Amino acid sequence: MNEAGHGEDPRDGGIGGAEGPRDDGPGDSPGDAPGEAWRRLDRRVLLATAAVLCGVAGGAGLPTTLGLVGSRPLGQALSWVLAGAFLLVLGGTLVDYVRWRRTRYRIGSERIDLHTGLLLIKRRSLARERIRSVDLTANPLQRLLGLVKVRIGTGESTGGSESTLELHLVTRAEGELLRHELLARTATGPAGLPDEGALAVADPRWIRYAPVSFVAPALGGAAAGAVMQVSEWFGAQGEVIDWIGDRFRDVSVTWMIVDLVLVATAVGAVGALGLWVEMWWNYRLEREPGGTLRVRRGLLTARSVSFEERRLRGIEVVEPLGVRLFGAARVDAVATGLAKDDGDKHADLKTLLPAVPREIADRVAAQVLREPEPPTGVRLAAHPRAARTRRLRWALWSVAAPVALLALLGLLLTPVLLYVAAGCAVVLTPLAVLLALDAYRGLGHGVSGAYLVTRSGTVRRATVALQRSGVIGWTVKQSYFQRRAGVLTLTATTAAGEGAYAIYDAGESQGLTFAAEAVPDLLAPFIEPVPTPEARSTDR
Repeated sequence: MNEAGHGEDPRDGGIGGAEGPRDDGPGDSPGDAPGEAWRRLDRRVLLATAAVLCGVAGGAGLPTTLGLVGSRPLGQALSWVLAGAFLLVLGGTLVDYVRWRRTRYRIGSERIDLHTGLLLIKRRSLARERIRSVDLTANPLQRLLGLVKVRIGTGESTGGSESTLELHLVTRAEGELLRHELLARTATGPAGLPDEGALAVADPRWIRYAPVSFVAPALGGAAAGAVMQVSEWFGAQGEVIDWIGDRFRDVSVTWMIVDLVLVATAVGAVGALGLWVEMWWNYRLEREPGGTLRVRRGLLTARSVSFEERRLRGIEVVEPLGVRLFGAARVDAVATGLAKDDGDKHADLKTLLPAVPREIADRVAAQVLREPEPPTGVRLAAHPRAARTRRLRWALWSVAAPVALLALLGLLLTPVLLYVAAGCAVVLTPLAVLLALDAYRGLGHGVSGAYLVTRSGTVRRATVALQRSGVIGWTVKQSYFQRRAGVLTLTATTAAGEGAYAIYDAGESQGLTFAAEAVPDLLAPFIEPVPTPEARSTDR
């Protein structure tokens, strides 16, 4: 997010200045001074609306004109389309003007109030003490006009917009002022550690991890699907399929599929590179005065995500399989008051650091947690061999079931499926075994100072360092097969992040002892100590 200019007055443009109404109507919230001024959104929001509607009208006008030209003169078709575009832009702008006139907000000493609506007036109010995050977002048009959207969140999972309040749009300077004002806290860090400053900045070399992420094949598949869908709209899907067939006329079906997969993967890799640049350009993670962590990033759409450091309960170092093969990982926050922004599919608000070399991820995790050594790098206790046996059994069953189905269909329908089943068994069995062994090697748990650490997963391996003081409960699960194997699953419950973090297939005594020692007095009343052999002989 670009910083506001030094000479820009945050009250300009009708924000809390002379244009803003200062009445103290019946909507005033208790606890606020009666003289608190109401503020308006910036009037340049009307320009943004008109520009967007012009783009929509232009995009729809061209095909409409081409469709009308066949039955009407060109001049008449153009006049109709231009008249429709004018009405669309004018009407949409007038509607937004009414919204702008009827929208006002107020920053009180205890609450934030937002009133909007013409016939059905909506009054929203948030207590300032409940505010957990203030995020600023601006697309290219909004950045050109110097505007931002401010999203104020409480982090509560109430669904819908009940836990958030959005100001659409205010000036960049006003957004920065609101962010500092609403997140201002008095906080001091441990002695010897910096209280503020940059923790990580973008390194262009990090982009090399984009093509090996799971995004690349997804984008490749989406591109192939888009080509087929667009060709169907224009009635040319058959021609596209014939063109592809002509290119691979002298190639076997197997190699044609392999080539198409490689092409889709290459297209997806290029798309992943572009997406990484858009999301992480100008990236900067910093700790600000007052105990606030802030992430700024974005090339076309600039994003600024801020949350209180005191809401942090831990760190999650995530290693997707492709990224992990290259020794990289990303860092997510485990904090209260953070949620995924459903309005922006590319804005995962908990991500503090993109995929980077693992040693950098551990170092940044330690800096975020104000720890001298990274808890996510501690040596973890291994799980019993029964956990490995369980994973190998799951892997073999996951291969055996589809292979058996293909074989059965081959006996009933066509012998070709028998060869397919044999090929799947030969290829998938060793792959499943390797993934199972890797999943077992990834299991582990331990304690590092004030943090409980757990690790699991293979396709998506995650190492979580969770504050022991943030654990509010333990859930112990043991299925019939786990009882036979002598293992169990422990789940640490917390009010932050995903809400629960599991330790899978730990030994019975190993897991219960760990839980009792990691968070004393929470599980101890439910554990009966096993007497030692010496104690048994004394009892006799």
